[in-house]
Amino acid sequence: MIMDPANIRAHFERIGYFRILVIGRANSGKTALLQRVCNAIDLPEVFDGRGNKVWDIFIILSSSQCGYHDINNELVFRSNPHFIFYDSCGFESGSVEELEVVETFVTDRSRTRKLENRIHAIWYCIPANDHARLVTAAEEKFFNEFNTGCVPVIALLTKCDQLKGVAINELRCSGKSLKEAIHLAGDVEMQLLHGLEDRLKESLGSCKFPPKCYLTLANMHNENSDCTNLLSATVNALDTESLQMLLISTQQENILSNIKWAVEK
Repeated sequence: MIMDPANIRAHFERIGYFRILVIGRANSGKTALLQRVCNAIDLPEVFDGRGNKVWDIFIILSSSQCGYHDINNELVFRSNPHFIFYDSCGFESGSVEELEVVETFVTDRSRTRKLENRIHAIWYCIPANDHARLVTAAEEKFFNEFNTGCVPVIALLTKCDQLKGVAINELRCSGKSLKEAIHLAGDVEMQLLHGLEDRLKESLGSCKFPPKCYLTLANMHNENSDCTNLLSATVNALDTESLQMLLISTQQENILSNIKWAVEK
């Protein structure tokens, strides 16, 4: 869908930004995912809840690994400033306080009357390479207890490309040579992926507040990876046409800006 540039500007002026909460345990591929969505190679700029820039992102990143993280911080990429991301490090420490912080944020930002102040979608990242504990108690608690209202939650099975290594290792353990394992890995990799998809849908689908949809992602660390499926799934999961148009606008405006930049160069 191609929108008139005047309509694109109207959407941004009325609603402002498309806001996404990204949840996931450490090393679930969140940063690489956001970089691909925004076609960025740099880390995002970070602002506090009052719009003040937080300068030392490295302190933020290292702190988030330890469970000290302000979910109200806004992450914005220069390459596509029409997105605002909120990063929860999931329920890394499993503490009651951490659960309450995320629950309060989700409740407040999903039910506020002003559309421009809401979070508009939630991406919940679950790493496929951590298949031994695919769905933890934290995920079960979120999908059983967190009513996000009209804000859709999309469950993302990330790092699926790393299943190839798992497949090769399994084949080697079964007695195959390295050459044979590499040759046969593709079929085993697909079997592993389908098995993880089934487990994820079975576990989360039986929860009180299941995801709106499920998606598998691979190679997000690759700068040429395509996020079209993710953005399309998010658009389809939205129940408000104005938000659908806003999300479509973020990508079209980004393309137009890149073309303009290339022409000017």
